Amino acid sequence: MKAILRSIATPVLAFVFLCAEPVPGQWLNYKTPGIPRTADGKPDLAAPTPKAADGRPDLSGIWRGGPTILDNIAAGLKPGDVQPWAEAVYQQRLLDLGKDSPLARCLPDPVNYDSDLFRIVQASGVIILINEGPNGNSAPRTIYTDGRELPKDPNPSWLGYSVGRWDGDMLVVDTAGFNDRSWLDRHGHPHTEALRITERFRRTDFGHLSIEMSITDPNVFAVSISRKIDKMLTPDTIVLESLCENERSVSHFSGGIRLSPDILSKYAGLYEFSPDRPAFVRADGPLLFVRFGQAAREEVLAAQSETIFHSRDGVGFQIEFVKDASGAVTHFMRRAEKAVRKGDLTSK
Repeated sequence: MKAILRSIATPVLAFVFLCAEPVPGQWLNYKTPGIPRTADGKPDLAAPTPKAADGRPDLSGIWRGGPTILDNIAAGLKPGDVQPWAEAVYQQRLLDLGKDSPLARCLPDPVNYDSDLFRIVQASGVIILINEGPNGNSAPRTIYTDGRELPKDPNPSWLGYSVGRWDGDMLVVDTAGFNDRSWLDRHGHPHTEALRITERFRRTDFGHLSIEMSITDPNVFAVSISRKIDKMLTPDTIVLESLCENERSVSHFSGGIRLSPDILSKYAGLYEFSPDRPAFVRADGPLLFVRFGQAAREEVLAAQSETIFHSRDGVGFQIEFVKDASGAVTHFMRRAEKAVRKGDLTSK
């Protein structure tokens, strides 16, 4: 949505109104007042951390960046760290391409730091987080810093209940009281009402924010999950409104079909679009994964037929594997590109 507004809406409106620049276009480039700047007028991200009226670090600002952690929150866990019932639910949701996910129904994630931009508004006794969600389902989140404790018997909610306290220059936020209707990540790990999330916010200088997360749910995970996200200040812009229209959502799918591990294992191997553009296909039980080049992220592939697969992402891609007369896999097609199979992954 933001890309459309930035690259299409502004020039079209500018043409329609001739010399009048539209208000969104003006605001997207409006110089944020009070920002320390270098000699060339750019924001000085290495300047000292700003302070609030009470002397605490001021976390306010618009932030961007960081790794995508909510595709698979359990990445890197050992076998057995996820309860069998939860692993079965997770794998079925992968195979179904997220059919009927909360995301497709315009419902919020329990915690979301994967949006393009998010704003922190820090005031006396309260901090507000506002996401610019690409699917318009990221509700504002309230963190109370007025000394209250978490509710003893909360009515379960989508975002839970958050209270924060300062530990030196670090804001520590505890969140509990979630319902069990949301997914813990986009690939479909479930959670229960026992879910608890602790976040530690530290603004290391004017332009950099570090967030450390600890996620526990003893009904799902045998261990606590820790993740770190680094964000960069993005001044001179705004967080745009984004709305989710359920009936038009691209995330409604009919799901995939289940193929045997023997069939999927035949597709595993090293492929090349060109010598400097490899692709790695890996089979793991009933699931197939692909990784392109040096990217750290693997895409989950769900079968639509014995040879055609779709990526888990609703705006993703299709891969079709091609076999020769003997039934051996020779290559796959992604869009109009051909990736030739070079051998097993171990032969790289």
